Amino acid sequence: MALSRDFYARPTLDVARDLIGKVLVHETAAGRAAGIIVEAEAYIGEADPACHAAPGPTARNAPLYGPPGIAYVYLNYGMHYLVNAVTEGEGSPAAVLIRALEPIEGEGLMRRRRARGTARRADAFDTVELCRGPGNLTRALGISLEQNRRDLTRSPLRIEDRGLAARAVAWTHRVGIAVGLEHDWRCHAVGSAAVSMLKPGGRRRRQTIRGSSLAV
Repeated sequence: MALSRDFYARPTLDVARDLIGKVLVHETAAGRAAGIIVEAEAYIGEADPACHAAPGPTARNAPLYGPPGIAYVYLNYGMHYLVNAVTEGEGSPAAVLIRALEPIEGEGLMRRRRARGTARRADAFDTVELCRGPGNLTRALGISLEQNRRDLTRSPLRIEDRGLAARAVAWTHRVGIAVGLEHDWRCHAVGSAAVSMLKPGGRRRRQTIRGSSLAV
């Protein structure tokens, strides 16, 4: 079942934590691909220097100011598409970046997409590396700017609750950015081999179980 609008219309850190263990699905003409979310990062408001809303409203970041439960997809450094779930109330710019998945459907399709344009064969990819990292997972799932502003609650690109067991999670500072590192707003499933690497010197916060109180 796709997550409801109310799921996303909450504080962004709560949404990030609760997305761990949910399933990102993308249905295309080529087939369906899906994976369990095991890593996510929160970006919150104009006061967050790492958030795209930091300069205020622009044409690019307009989805962040829209209703919760909408996909915000953008091209990063002209190379990789990144997919975010917009959170909180309309007019309060915030989102959760999906950083890694454990593949559960369409692995063959993911492999072919990852191999396209590279020297690697489709069968050369380990399962755990197919969707490790935000750019890799969008390539594996066939997500591009065409999916920007898609409704994650009811479109071919959606996030589902399949009743999977709760995962132990840990919080660290966000990675791949140069500012806002004082915020431990990156959440990941403890022990998942699909989680992207920590930056050297990364700080781990206490572990918690999804659904318990959040101390950040």
